[in-house]
Amino acid sequence: MRLRKKHFAIPEMHENPYVFFEGQKYKGKWREVFGNDNPIYLEIGAGKGKFTIESAMINQDINYIMVDFETNALIYGTRQIIERELTNVRAMPINAEHILDYFEENEIDRIYINFCNPWPKVRHQKRRLTYPSLLDKYKIILKPNSQIYFKTDDLDLFQDSLDYFSLCGYSTLIADFDMEEDEYPQNIVTEYERKFRNLGEKIKFGVFEANVN
Repeated sequence: MRLRKKHFAIPEMHENPYVFFEGQKYKGKWREVFGNDNPIYLEIGAGKGKFTIESAMINQDINYIMVDFETNALIYGTRQIIERELTNVRAMPINAEHILDYFEENEIDRIYINFCNPWPKVRHQKRRLTYPSLLDKYKIILKPNSQIYFKTDDLDLFQDSLDYFSLCGYSTLIADFDMEEDEYPQNIVTEYERKFRNLGEKIKFGVFEANVN
């Protein structure tokens, strides 16, 4: 669902020191940006940022970067960085297609993809955030044997993604077609996840390890 255009979003984010519109300058230098050697977790397609914000509040010893090309959504997460004084969070309004322009090889410790657009039409499936062309790029920026955590309500997307990950040489550590909340006490329930659970939809969850030689 496309959000109504927020004309204030981009100007406001330009004033936010935790938002990077020219993140290419920091490729390979993100630990310098954070000023520490803590692990860096990346959420791709972060939307309004609820997952990253809550994760960063709980895990102060982990650095988080949330990216999404939809500034009308991302603005809400970037506000929370300021309001909650989260020095371990940064944000970039970028398209995942260009992820290699922003991160160096082996720079990221973990990737999260939560409830991305399923792009059900065959002609659009290359836009999926789990499509092989993107998974190959993620493998480059991930440290060896790091993981991608993936959640969705869409069965077709999940089944196809299992094939995508296998095709790209990832090991499947978890492939849960009905993610029960009490089995994952550390799970952060996003806005979309709560919505789909309330509708009786089964949540699909996978963890995939990037086997980098």
